[in-house]
Amino acid sequence: MSILEIKHLTHTYGIGTPFQRSAVEDVSFAVERGEFLGIIGHTGSGKSTLIQHLNGLLKPTSGQVLLEGKDIWTEPKKIRNVRFQVGLVFQYPEYQLFEETVYQDISFGPKNQGKTGDELDRAVREAARLVGLRDEQLDKSPFELSGGQKRRAALAGVLAMEPKILVLDEPTAGLDPAGRENLMANIREYHRNKGTTIILVSHSMDEIAQNADRILVLKSARILMSGAPAEVFARGPELLSAGLDVPQITRVAMALRDRGLPIDPAVYTVEALERQLLELKGGGTSC
Repeated sequence: MSILEIKHLTHTYGIGTPFQRSAVEDVSFAVERGEFLGIIGHTGSGKSTLIQHLNGLLKPTSGQVLLEGKDIWTEPKKIRNVRFQVGLVFQYPEYQLFEETVYQDISFGPKNQGKTGDELDRAVREAARLVGLRDEQLDKSPFELSGGQKRRAALAGVLAMEPKILVLDEPTAGLDPAGRENLMANIREYHRNKGTTIILVSHSMDEIAQNADRILVLKSARILMSGAPAEVFARGPELLSAGLDVPQITRVAMALRDRGLPIDPAVYTVEALERQLLELKGGGTSC
């Protein structure tokens, strides 16, 4: 059984007004346990509205969200428990920091789960370690941290609740290249070690290509395509015509193909393109 299943989900804003519009329309897909799913789409495609349904922050106008086979809205009074199981990290989560110390901020969620004493301390310190925060930083005010460290503290606050599914909305937005790669390295390590299901929303095609097992592409409130990275990026021209981008390496492969080289334009890593070029040279070695 899939850990998460979305069935014919529609969310309409402003029903009965001149401003009525559907931000998500008849969307259906499933997420497997332990999967790393990437979601991409142009601004206004419905990504943020979609993910806010996954832990019950928004209620569908129609359709269902099934968590381990059960509709999360079957018992509305228990929707809070869903939010412990599906952890959502918003874009710029550092703006949600509010406690006196980093430790207290990270402990806020697990405390609300009922964790106390050694169990709470273990959850806080393990989450901090997973995102690269040192023990001495836990006693600081979160407002003394750098921008990247604040992002890590906010992420740790969700990880400390040990969710079954982690949903990340543009987690590296606004960070410099080194900060982006460091944070994504922490997320990859967390996924490897914990096997937690991860859903990553990002505008960066390279970020999605380097991390996701499968990609869901949204356009105008609907699913445009879905598949493994190679399957999605094989449709590069269609992505570009939809106002989306492709990884830089895919652009290079497409350009080489346009110039007559028999290159598969679906490649999305430097290593894959290098292999194809070496094969064209007759198996020579790289310089």
